[in-house]
Amino acid sequence: MTAFFQSLGLSYEWAWGIATICGILLIALPVMLGVAMIIYADRKIWAAMALRRGPNVVGPFGLLQSFADGLKVFLQETIIPSAANKGLFVIAPIVTFTVALLAWAVIPFNSGAILADINVGLLYVLAISSLGVYGIVIAGWASNSKYPFFSAMRASAQMISYEVSIGFILICVVLWAGSFNLHAIVEAQRGHVLGVFNGFVFNPLLFPMWVLFLISSMAETGRAPFDLTEAESELVAGYQTEYSSMSFALYWLGEYANVLLMCALNATLFWGGYLPPLDWAPLYAINGFVWLLLKILFFFFIFSWVKATVPRYRYDQLMRLGWKVFLPISLLWVFLVSGYLMLTGHFA
Repeated sequence: MTAFFQSLGLSYEWAWGIATICGILLIALPVMLGVAMIIYADRKIWAAMALRRGPNVVGPFGLLQSFADGLKVFLQETIIPSAANKGLFVIAPIVTFTVALLAWAVIPFNSGAILADINVGLLYVLAISSLGVYGIVIAGWASNSKYPFFSAMRASAQMISYEVSIGFILICVVLWAGSFNLHAIVEAQRGHVLGVFNGFVFNPLLFPMWVLFLISSMAETGRAPFDLTEAESELVAGYQTEYSSMSFALYWLGEYANVLLMCALNATLFWGGYLPPLDWAPLYAINGFVWLLLKILFFFFIFSWVKATVPRYRYDQLMRLGWKVFLPISLLWVFLVSGYLMLTGHFA
């Protein structure tokens, strides 16, 4: 894209800058549109599982319901509590929303279709995703209210607990792929099992790690049954209790953008990303972006299905699952995977 703008007579610096901005918009705008549509899909899936209709009035089949809700919150008044720290109170939702979009820069949408093809892409995703908790912690403290404060403490403990397990799970993927680059990780899954299946998930040693990663990603994004930060029966609305209007909407959008990101990571790290499920020539006729989109939608359906059917964990159960179950298993699996790779000469 930089070469295209240079051909129009622009200097390299201007061409690079405009190309980068265009690349960011090509990712950010579809993600924002996707967030609006998956909120609608989420509500329709919950409704179907509860034998209800869901949104069906605004627009054909209710497709414009999310945009109507967005317009409603945009026109509402933003109320800032008098005892709140006003600067931090306003910044907190912006932090959460911005961080949710930053991680998409290193997701490979197709072979060569990636905004920032950096060698430490996976480390970048881990670093960015860990910053998301700051928006929640800042909101809990700045609100100067006990329920948001309790929610902030829960969020920090919950995200730290499951990030530890996610880190060890991803070590297994990195060891097998031999790279932190997400594009290289996807390519390492081409014909990975028997030269036929594209994806680490078809590997018996890595399949349990995908199961743990899927559950941990639900906990990392605060989705049910791990939505202890927003437990309405205990904390009203958690860290969002004092928020209204667009501030509340930014948290809502940030949460769903994070859910989409985790669905994309599930697809990229374990299910071959933009590769078809089978390493079979006719399947490559379908664009890689279509395969990635289908996998993201499949995982989002799982997220929504779990939220609609599984009751919320107690907080002590949440912590026990993270520290006493997932952490020991993921540590053991790092030992097993690295031992197997050494015995088979993978590191030679």
